[in-house]
Amino acid sequence: MAQLARPDLARSGSGRDHPCPGPASAATRPPPTDRRWPARAGGPVPGWAVGTALLAPVVLVGGWLAAGALQPASYSPMRQTMSVLAGHAGASPWVMTAALLVVGSCQIATGAGLAGVRVPARILLILTGLSTLGIAASPEPASGPTPRHLVFAVSCAVTTAVWPALVAGRAPGRSRILSAGSCATVTLAFAGLSCWLLIAARYGAGNLGLAERLTSAVQGLFPLVVALALRQNVPRLRQAAGSTAIPQAGSARNVWK
Repeated sequence: MAQLARPDLARSGSGRDHPCPGPASAATRPPPTDRRWPARAGGPVPGWAVGTALLAPVVLVGGWLAAGALQPASYSPMRQTMSVLAGHAGASPWVMTAALLVVGSCQIATGAGLAGVRVPARILLILTGLSTLGIAASPEPASGPTPRHLVFAVSCAVTTAVWPALVAGRAPGRSRILSAGSCATVTLAFAGLSCWLLIAARYGAGNLGLAERLTSAVQGLFPLVVALALRQNVPRLRQAAGSTAIPQAGSARNVWK
C-alpha cells in the first residue's frame, strides 16, 4: 500500500526553502550593552571630578593673588615663592595655607574621579595632592624652608611632571590630546618647567617666584584638560565599540542565502 506523502513543512508554495525559526546567530544578535560606560552623559568622568579639576588652578592663582595683596611693599612675587606667603614670615599666612589645602584636596578628588585613565596615573595625581597638603602642613619659617618642606615641594614637582606620561593610552577612538605623542610632549614641557624651578631654587635666581607660579599654573591645568577630553571622548568610544559589534547591512542577509 502506498504511503501518503507527508507534507514538507519546511517548504512553501513557491518551492524555496525557508529556515525554521531558531536562536539568533552571532551576526544578527544585537550587540550587548557595554557596561563599562555609565548611562549618564558624563561617561567615565563624573561632573564633580571636572569641577575639582577646574577649582584647583583657580584657587591656586586666586590664593597667591589675594595673599600677595596683603603683603608689605617689600614682598616681590617675582623673587619670592608662594611658600613665603604661607610661611611664618608672611602677612596673613592663613590665606595661602587655606588655598593650598583646597588645591591638595581637589587634586586628590580629581585623581579619584578620573576613571577613564589608568590606575597608576590616578595614584600619582593623588600623591601630588598629598604632597600639596604636606606643603600646607609644614609652613616655611622665616629663616628658610625646612627639609620636610623641601621634600614635599620636590615630590609635588616631580609627580606633577611625570603624571602626563601615565595618562597616555591607545584605546580606539581616544582623543589626540590623550595620545602617546601628545602626553610625551606635555611630559617634556613639564619636566623642563620643573627643572627651571629646581635650578632657580637651588642657585637662588631672582626669578624664583615667577618660575614657581608659571610652573604650578601650567601644570595645574592639565588635569582639567584630561577630564574634559575624557568626557568628550565617550561618544567616539561608544561608536568605535559599536562598529565592531554591529555587522554590516549585507552580512545578515548573506547568512540566509
